[in-house]
Amino acid sequence: MQMKYHRKLPLPMEVKKEFPLTERMIQVKAERDESIKAVFDGTSDKFLLIIGPCSADHRESVLEYISRLRTIADQVSDKILIIPRIYTNKPRTTGQGYKGMLHQPDPEAKPDMYKGIVAIRELHRAALRDYDFSCADEMLYPENYRYLSDLLSYIAVGARSVENQQHRLTASGLGAPVGMKNPTGGDLSVMMNSIVAAQSSHTFIYRGWEVTSTGNPYAHAILRGYTDYAGRSVSNYHYEDLLRVEKLYEESNLTNPSIIVDTNHNNSGKQYLEQVRIAKDIVHSRQQNPDIKRLVKGLMIESYIEDGAQGVGEHTFGKSITDPCLGWEKTERLIYDLAETC
Repeated sequence: MQMKYHRKLPLPMEVKKEFPLTERMIQVKAERDESIKAVFDGTSDKFLLIIGPCSADHRESVLEYISRLRTIADQVSDKILIIPRIYTNKPRTTGQGYKGMLHQPDPEAKPDMYKGIVAIRELHRAALRDYDFSCADEMLYPENYRYLSDLLSYIAVGARSVENQQHRLTASGLGAPVGMKNPTGGDLSVMMNSIVAAQSSHTFIYRGWEVTSTGNPYAHAILRGYTDYAGRSVSNYHYEDLLRVEKLYEESNLTNPSIIVDTNHNNSGKQYLEQVRIAKDIVHSRQQNPDIKRLVKGLMIESYIEDGAQGVGEHTFGKSITDPCLGWEKTERLIYDLAETC
């Protein structure tokens, strides 16, 4: 094989033993898990905000952002349930560029996967221990999920991964809600097929074991827009798009029909400031149609401390080094506005 083997990495159970959860952390996460699932099964009418940086790049700035979220989350808790994004893997279309904290806990240093595993577990652990937040992450590598399985309350399967068999089958065995994004080409049947697969039971190979999953009733759709044949961004968050997905759900007889709308990516054309307008547009659609209100459970928003993005090595605290994000001042105002109207 054309690979250089560096070292064998520790098993997830070994890392969990070295960096464990306290009884209090376990209890907080269990309570949050139930609250989040209640939104998806319709027993709670709270609105979900899965919100945070495009990528978790530096521990200090991510935790500063989360500390600010904690304050506002308590103030809007009667209407909104906040799930911070701590995305520790960054999918790259060509494989080039910063791949996230798992690969590079220091974005300016060489990749170190062991340090990365420790860094992402410690970051998620700090969010739960210090701020009572169990968070969201993207399952870019299904076999790595076990390193964080006791910490995550929400998992996303990205647009480039949603058609992959291993992602779908692994999602069917997870105990937390899993959002399946529409693919980059926009074919909603791919997304719906992935939800069917994730809600079904399967026998497959996982981490060297033959396993059988029970099916995940909380697997659901994430609309993130797409790129058309000419390379143009096309949004799919509009009223008519939501009704179309509602019809697809009706035809598929899936459990807990739900949509999360990603306000950035191709929905905004990566114009991050548009996220404010898009979020309010979606809330307006919910107000106009009770079926849409039942179906659309929340939003996914890319937000950080500073507006925009910067290059690796520029060192502006709390400014994204991947996709541009909405800064804190605009984020805070948006959350309060949503709490008044959703």
